[in-house]
Amino acid sequence: MRYCILIIFIIYHLVCTFAQPTSRQPIFYREFCSGGNYTTKSTYHGNINFLLSSSLTLFNNEGVNNGYRSSSIGSDPDVVHGAYQCRGDLATEECQNCFDVATADIKQNIRCPNSKQAIVWYDLCNLRYSNETFFSVLLQKPVFYMVNQTSVTTNQDEFNKSLVGLMDRLVRESTVSGQSTKSFAVGAANFSVSRQIYGLVQCADISSTDCNKCLSQVAGNLSVCCNGKVGAKVLNPSCNFRYETYPFYQSKIVNATSPLPPGKRNHSAGKIVIIVVVPSLIAVLCTIAIWYLCSRKASREPSQLPLRRVTRETAEDNDIYSIQSVESVQFSFRTIGAATDNFSTANKLGEGGFGSVYKGTLPDGQDIAVKRLSRNSGQGEEEFKNEVVLLVKLQHRNLVRLLGFCLDGKERLLIYNFMPNSSLDKLIFVAYFIIGLCECVDSVKRTCLDWEKRYKIIGGVARGLLYLHEDSRLKIIHRDLKASNILLDAEMNPKIADFGMARLFKVDQTQASTVRIVGTYGYMAPEYAMHGKISEKSDVFSFGVLVLEILCGKKNNSFNDPDVSGDLLSYAWRQWNIGTALDLLDPILKDNHCESEVMRCIHIGLLCVQENASDRPTMASIVLMLNNFSTNLPVPSVPAFFVRSFRESKFRWDDSKDPLSVSDQSTSKSSQSVNEVSMTELYPR
Repeated sequence: MRYCILIIFIIYHLVCTFAQPTSRQPIFYREFCSGGNYTTKSTYHGNINFLLSSSLTLFNNEGVNNGYRSSSIGSDPDVVHGAYQCRGDLATEECQNCFDVATADIKQNIRCPNSKQAIVWYDLCNLRYSNETFFSVLLQKPVFYMVNQTSVTTNQDEFNKSLVGLMDRLVRESTVSGQSTKSFAVGAANFSVSRQIYGLVQCADISSTDCNKCLSQVAGNLSVCCNGKVGAKVLNPSCNFRYETYPFYQSKIVNATSPLPPGKRNHSAGKIVIIVVVPSLIAVLCTIAIWYLCSRKASREPSQLPLRRVTRETAEDNDIYSIQSVESVQFSFRTIGAATDNFSTANKLGEGGFGSVYKGTLPDGQDIAVKRLSRNSGQGEEEFKNEVVLLVKLQHRNLVRLLGFCLDGKERLLIYNFMPNSSLDKLIFVAYFIIGLCECVDSVKRTCLDWEKRYKIIGGVARGLLYLHEDSRLKIIHRDLKASNILLDAEMNPKIADFGMARLFKVDQTQASTVRIVGTYGYMAPEYAMHGKISEKSDVFSFGVLVLEILCGKKNNSFNDPDVSGDLLSYAWRQWNIGTALDLLDPILKDNHCESEVMRCIHIGLLCVQENASDRPTMASIVLMLNNFSTNLPVPSVPAFFVRSFRESKFRWDDSKDPLSVSDQSTSKSSQSVNEVSMTELYPR
């Protein structure tokens, strides 16, 4: 095995030596395609090809002194405006090589096929064309944040402080008039004795004022996108910046504006082909031979395999990912304001712990739901960032889909697909109101939720939780599962929503502790509320409460009959023990239900709300129980009398202004449920 490693090292050294003069291949980052499509072989198509042709019309344009070049071809309505910019520290050959790759990707329909407007970003350059002029115009949308998931492990506060200081300095340097490196700056700053942060900023052909505005806005969002992360890139049409904890730019800034002479360019291209192809071919053949020999050797050394597997998984964990994509972008506040009629009362759908929720319609006719963070909300930057980062990386039919977000000054908006059937609590719970001495029930909305739909909702929520706990590449504990956080689409499919309080676990992590208790009273597991212990079983408990609520159509603490225990869990346990569990069922469903399914759901619900967390089933077991009736279910033990124990305990609310104090909750006889009080800071004894 030692000889194999030695041979590979020698080949690697030889390839690197021969390939050293070659310009490295640019790395593709992002593309943004818009403006509709053109017809193949149309005049517009021909103009694009001419602009990007081998004559290098665009590349040979002298442009400006920050490596930005622009040109226009044709006349209306088929005019094509194009612009191309290299990173300011590149030599001419590297700049040309990136241009060749970018134009080839466009012409071969690898990037933005047949799009009338396109922006393509690489690590070394960016290319843009459009049928509308954009030269010298400040454009800050779309914007893409590419963040390295790895966090700084030590001196994180000092790191963040140094990063902000470095970016502020680079923004000032890049916008100083009369400098040869106008609109471009690089630099480094120390954040510990032996470590540095390296940064780069660059603008397109915009004024110094606009450049300062563009860079200041994207740098101002560092605390949201990149807090404590070891590296990030921000891309938009008019400016971009990047920082890393290793040097990634040329120490000496070079001028890449002068094109190579055509003869020299062709000669260099031929030499590059020879230099790249020959060593690469030799390396591939040698690698195949060595891999075959080493694999035979390695098969007799099984002790080496676990080490390789861990290394590969670690590399995947460190992959750079984006908190945005084409499907999840940053919207402008003006766009969302217009979509919601400036957040008019008529478009208001409701309120929650986050703030207000509005219905809106985008210019393309798509209906959206907009959550607007209240400045007086207990939730803030951390919850906002948490929801954006998690939902962009999670895709499941039973999770709500985040379309995008908006950061504008102190405004924080989350934009989702609109759910026409609202949230589950609006349809499932009995709405009481008093007329004289009579208590009446409005059950019009609830009639649409027959047993078949309720059983479908229970199954969908279970699958969504299973995905969060086990099936996604992340392991997530929701921590605030309740009826108001289950949205229903047009087909009554459930979508788990509100991930602002979710907790990210390591893959092999089973439990965590916290002094910051967040969630909703009535749904929290006792070990979490009392001792701050978080696990998958915390969500399982909340799921059990939700299942029982769906069955009976009442909130956990809406029992006002003095002959009945004061909470749903106690009532359900009492009915189960005396053999009258079906009395728990919503009266609307008495003549329209499947008894075996109802009894099984009651059984599962009681298993989920057991006092001891270790006795509760996992979500994988629950999904199996719901789908396979031949599976025998264990006998449930006494549930956690959570409401009672909570009322007898002495808790300190962090928000002293909350109108529902603990003493008020323990004596209130009102029919209004306290289930909907979301706690942001609750400290156990």
